[in-house]
Amino acid sequence: MTTRIQSPEKELRFTRAGQATVFWLGAAVLASIGITMLATALYRDINESIPHPAWALLPLGLAVLLARMAVKLTRHAYLILTPLGIEIFPFFRPAEGMRLVTWQEIELAEVNGPTTLLTLHHDAEKTAGIHLSLTPIRKDRRSLLAKAVIGRVSPAANRRD
Repeated sequence: MTTRIQSPEKELRFTRAGQATVFWLGAAVLASIGITMLATALYRDINESIPHPAWALLPLGLAVLLARMAVKLTRHAYLILTPLGIEIFPFFRPAEGMRLVTWQEIELAEVNGPTTLLTLHHDAEKTAGIHLSLTPIRKDRRSLLAKAVIGRVSPAANRRD
């Protein structure tokens, strides 16, 4: 059963595409190892020490698993900014572990210099809050996320009454 998004034009989705790069590279390396093992198996009758072609199934199978993980990371959300707040999806079991932090819960938002960490403070004294790593998000998207969150939480944005 799938749920339909009521207003998809009012949300910003940020995926783990930056994290998927490692899985894409791993899949490419393993696939090349498997293909090389298959190609060298043609010369097995000349050199007996060349491994059997069935051994190529191991790296090729792992390459398929890594590619599937990379596709999942590229397509599925890590953070979604909605009119209600920020939806945070964990790496494992995102549907069960999703957390919604409403805009009313966030007193202040900060991003460190290299835009690798987003801190959402729940009080003005900065004693409670959430730290979110921004490294899973592509580098060119991090500044957009920081600008959107800080712009929404800043006191100037809240003085529209």
